[in-house]
Amino acid sequence: MSYFKDDAEVYKYLGGVFRVANDVEGVGSNLRAADIVLRLDYSNPTSSITVVLKEPAIEVIEGDSDLEPDVRMSMSADHGNQFWRGEYNVAVGLAKGQVKAKGPVTKILKLIPAAKPVFPIYRDLVAEKAAV
Repeated sequence: MSYFKDDAEVYKYLGGVFRVANDVEGVGSNLRAADIVLRLDYSNPTSSITVVLKEPAIEVIEGDSDLEPDVRMSMSADHGNQFWRGEYNVAVGLAKGQVKAKGPVTKILKLIPAAKPVFPIYRDLVAEKAAV
């Protein structure tokens, strides 16, 4: 069974982590420094999140978007959850074919270290889900 019961939970947690991180000192600025549009396509449940990682603020668009992403990644929502918990290596997922990516590999790899300070923010965010 999937960790997320529906796309609303994917948006709340996997999209929400970017909204929260935007306002955290040193974290949001590092993510915005990527200066890219990232699209994340998830399965189980099916959902899409477009994240504009640019100044002055991170923008999160739930569902389909007309924005052309610099980087597009697809994976299961469970892998997205595991990644933000710090329990899933995206580079290994790419090698195993569990994660698909389109766009410049250098931009994708640049995002991974910038994401690490977001892990505790995400774990705090989903703690409310675990408590239910």
